[in-house]
Amino acid sequence: MTESAKTMPDTAAGPCKAPGPGDTARTIRLALIALFLGTVLVSFSGTMVRLSEVGPLATAFWRMALAIPVMFVWMAIEARGAPRRSRHRATPADFALLSLAGLIFGVEIGIWHIAIGLTSVANATLFSNFSPIVVTLGAVLFLAQPTNRRFLMGMAIALAGAVVLMSRSVQISAEHAMGDLLALSVSVLFGVYVLIVAYLRARFGTATIMVWTCAWASLALLPVALGWEDVLLPPTRDGWLIVVFIAVACQGLGQSLLTQALAHLPAGFSSVGYLVIPALAATWAWIILGEAIGPEQAIGGAVILAGVILARRGSR
Repeated sequence: MTESAKTMPDTAAGPCKAPGPGDTARTIRLALIALFLGTVLVSFSGTMVRLSEVGPLATAFWRMALAIPVMFVWMAIEARGAPRRSRHRATPADFALLSLAGLIFGVEIGIWHIAIGLTSVANATLFSNFSPIVVTLGAVLFLAQPTNRRFLMGMAIALAGAVVLMSRSVQISAEHAMGDLLALSVSVLFGVYVLIVAYLRARFGTATIMVWTCAWASLALLPVALGWEDVLLPPTRDGWLIVVFIAVACQGLGQSLLTQALAHLPAGFSSVGYLVIPALAATWAWIILGEAIGPEQAIGGAVILAGVILARRGSR
């Protein structure tokens, strides 16, 4: 992490004062906690989608739409806590990027769910988790966030851990080729989304970015869900509770915490941290759905964690 990134105040969500050494260390610790809690909450989404009473695209739509009221409340609280002089004066280009981020996120989630239907869940999970490569390259080229050999080694180890994690279930065949390609496109789209949010996070608060993301993603997903799914509304109370949980916990809190962390952590390291999500998702699937965890999953999870720790040391 560059010195300028360490000392940059959170102009979108707090006072414009340069933090001291103690404040900076505390801010980084809080950002790491936000990254960890965000990955934990987001990792529930796969299991909850499996339990949903409506199709995956309809579930994705409700995930975005039902999170909007939560984010509006957060945005009101966030705006009240920021002094007027510190608020960023948004430009048309800023609003265009906010809209683009939401559209990309909506398209990415839609393609991800379609990919699951065209290939195995393991293939889709593995190929959609190569976004750290996109984010790291983009952070160097467009965000002026330099990298080093230790970080790159940590990223490579974490990616290798993801491959080990999914090794038992991955099937490479011509039958799955289209789904695998779509999953790879998801990793590119998500990487671009992370880069845009990392850029916007210095200009807007977390809630503002998430309101725009959820609103535009909902607009992108609604017509697709109406045309693709037979049932849009959950038929039972439990079905509604599931989509509300996904919207509030996974999207409203989980993705917001990941966005919050991007204000104080390098985008490349944050994206490597997201590789913990497949390992956690396998754990929840074991606990909730009874899907067995083999030695490959345990070894892969440990390798991912080791890679994340090394990447963190390389990004200091």
